[in-house]
Amino acid sequence: MAFWEAVLYVLLASILCGLYLLGAFRRRRPQEPPLDKGYIPWLGYALDFRKNSAEFLKKMQKRHGDIFTVLIGGYYFTFVMDPFSFGTIVKAPRAKLDFETFAVELVIRVFGYHPCQKDHKTIQLASTKHLMGDGLVVMTQAMMENLQTLLFHNRGSGEEERPWQQDGLFHYSYNIVFRAGYLALFGNEPGKGTQREEKAQKRDLAHSEELFNEFRKYDRLFPRLAYAVLPPRDKMEAERLKRLFWKVLSVKNSYQKDNISGWISDQEQFLAEAGMPEYMRDRFMFLLLWAAQGNTGPSSFWLLLYLMKHPEAMQAVRKEVNTVLREAGQEVKPGSPVVTITRDMLMKTPVLDSAVEETLRLTAAPILIRAVVEDDEVHPEPHTFKYNRFLNEDGTKKDFYKNGKKLKYFNMPWGAGTSICPGRFFAVNEIKLFVFLMVAYYDLELVNEKEEIPPIDVSRWGFGSMQPTHDVQFKYRRLVCV
Repeated sequence: MAFWEAVLYVLLASILCGLYLLGAFRRRRPQEPPLDKGYIPWLGYALDFRKNSAEFLKKMQKRHGDIFTVLIGGYYFTFVMDPFSFGTIVKAPRAKLDFETFAVELVIRVFGYHPCQKDHKTIQLASTKHLMGDGLVVMTQAMMENLQTLLFHNRGSGEEERPWQQDGLFHYSYNIVFRAGYLALFGNEPGKGTQREEKAQKRDLAHSEELFNEFRKYDRLFPRLAYAVLPPRDKMEAERLKRLFWKVLSVKNSYQKDNISGWISDQEQFLAEAGMPEYMRDRFMFLLLWAAQGNTGPSSFWLLLYLMKHPEAMQAVRKEVNTVLREAGQEVKPGSPVVTITRDMLMKTPVLDSAVEETLRLTAAPILIRAVVEDDEVHPEPHTFKYNRFLNEDGTKKDFYKNGKKLKYFNMPWGAGTSICPGRFFAVNEIKLFVFLMVAYYDLELVNEKEEIPPIDVSRWGFGSMQPTHDVQFKYRRLVCV
């Protein structure tokens, strides 16, 4: 009898220990916000959050107020929905906003990369040097040159060579921006001399196309991979794709390229000097590719779509583009060289800036700020695209208020504080360069002018720029031959 009692005690202790580890016994402590663990041990509200994060947060806010803590997949997350509280959080030191344990698990699962302590500092240093200030001038030029290659590699002459072409707008935008960004960051195929340069350019075009197609396969799996809910077959495919990217983006292959960016080479060198093995640095390259190019293509799609759905917005942006070109002594006309857009030129586009910011307000999905961007007191008609929302009538930047008080944080698509995206300036320039060239050189029309803006894919909430549930067909042709 004593034996079975001992067994029973062991089982009971194991169960209690398991429940403790699952968070079943956590209670709200004094001065803490409301705590809601849901009804499923460990999972908590993981399924609700994954299904539609925005609606889930609205429901929790209505139930608990502006600040609350919920259990999601074994972790307790505290959400702050009051925009006037953002300043305190943004100014908090990194040590008090430490997501390291969660981030490490996610990065290992998604990229197969095991982070080291110097990662954050490495990325910050490289981004400050190469994606801001003078470094941003260099990267903007590299992005510009690769966009020119992708958009105008099949140049012709004669009016008959300006036919309408048709494609899915999401596929087209994502394809061009991803490939140009990849080539700008990771370098081009080597080739010196006219013939060799032409062959190298063809290899760049073919290779970047193949890489984009594989990236899209991985991109579709990404949300379920992040949530660890992939079925066995998809899990095998994800592993295949990871290995492919580790190989293609390997340190060995990268240094065979010309024009590799300092942002890539510096980070690789920092990690090598820190003693990280080469195979792990290969995996880090994959993480950098996704971080740099996973959002700008979708954002470019939304911006072009909104411009095409709002003719007055398209007209205003096109007018500004032509003015900036004229002031720079350039013009889009038959037989003239393809225009070169510099960082200085991109700093003279307040209308385009406002349209970009409005697009990000509607489609970027850092889940903590949705309550602000959808607040009709802060942003009247919050679900309507207004290209000039962020401008005063005189073209200056607009201020925003809630309850009569000026808001400092009214739109944060790149995050804020210690977690702000270090590559945000380059990302914005990627989007602007692409749209600038498309508006300057192409007639753009929707195949079905009455087609509605597609819904967003809610399964991707929390993973940067949202993607549509389906593509939208558009047609385009060059305004002039180049």
